[in-house]
Amino acid sequence: MKTGEMQSNMKTIVGGVTAAKGFTAGGVHCGIRKSRKKRDLGLIYSAVPAQAAAVYTTNLVKGAPLLVTKEHLSNGKAQACIINSGNANTCNANGVEIAEQTSALLASALGIEKEDVVVASTGVIGQPMSIEPFEKGIPALVKDLSSDGSARAAEAIMTTDTVKKEIAVSFELGGQTVTIGGIAKGSGMIHPNMATMLVFLTTDCAISAGMLQKALSTDVQSSFNMVSVDGDTSTNDMVTILANGLAGNPVIESEGEDFSLFMKALNTVTVSLCKALAADGEGATKFLECSVSGAKTPQDAKKAAKAVICSSLVKAAMFGSDANWGRVLCAIGYSGADVNVQKVDVSFLSPKGSVLVCKDGASVDFSEKKAKEVLSEKEITIAVTLHDGESSSVAWGSDLTYDYVRINGDYRT
Repeated sequence: MKTGEMQSNMKTIVGGVTAAKGFTAGGVHCGIRKSRKKRDLGLIYSAVPAQAAAVYTTNLVKGAPLLVTKEHLSNGKAQACIINSGNANTCNANGVEIAEQTSALLASALGIEKEDVVVASTGVIGQPMSIEPFEKGIPALVKDLSSDGSARAAEAIMTTDTVKKEIAVSFELGGQTVTIGGIAKGSGMIHPNMATMLVFLTTDCAISAGMLQKALSTDVQSSFNMVSVDGDTSTNDMVTILANGLAGNPVIESEGEDFSLFMKALNTVTVSLCKALAADGEGATKFLECSVSGAKTPQDAKKAAKAVICSSLVKAAMFGSDANWGRVLCAIGYSGADVNVQKVDVSFLSPKGSVLVCKDGASVDFSEKKAKEVLSEKEITIAVTLHDGESSSVAWGSDLTYDYVRINGDYRT
């Protein structure tokens, strides 16, 4: 199969993180969150030990689970991921101890090594945490494991998220059907510089730990690193992928056609999750995509696209359906990208059509009524053409609304 045939052989399927062979998942309420109606403890389990890779937040303040997980994955192996919501287990004196005890409890219940456990937490920073909810919840959590448990796990990791985020794709690789699935959580404090929030990916692809890490580390540069909701890089951001090899394809141990196919499928999953994260931004009413083309280098394109998506002024204008294109140019100007601002074109697009608002870095006549109509839709593309080269990039985000302030004004209390 040629690489170009990949798209026709790839299809979206149901199942999330349990779509790949050998994976089960579940989610229960264990008492970390006050509401018994909300699941707060999730689990993903591979029937066999898996190759594992991860990327972590660049924030100097890191949640204790990240420190423990990084140590556990030092051998490139894992078999289970346990995730709680409601408490980030960050800036706690006993945080590492709690994370290690959680790993040990789960390992004992599953009959695996505690070093093969990925542990993650999300929620409020600096709140006391006890091992008691885990002691109570892990037996029920293990019992809840099933091949249709992805949705329950996705629900258990939600905080201010309003919708569950999961996806899976299958494709042909080496004569075998290979599947990649994922779940994610994230709504606020999203401005990653590695990955975003918590993302868990599973695959039955046979691939070495080294190539798996290379695939993930490469992918996040054009996926999760290009998402921003509010400009805050979380203390607990982590993306993890487990590959158990049960698809039976020839093991991917180096770059080549099979690795390229795997990368294409992985990016399909991660970009889908990126869009879901951006669309579910705290208080958001609109999903924003900035598409930059004609840049001198890929890095210039990324800098420009991310700056536009991160601009509070652009985001506020989109909330108000105001075609204030000068804010777009302003963001590009301070982005650090090597750009000739006198060659920049800007258009706004949505299901209601498109409107060119800037040509060669200057204003053009356009219908404010038409622009208002275009920007009143829930999905908006800000299309930027730099006319400086052949490189392009895309970034995703959301508008900035009154509700964002309301949600974060009393988040802890």
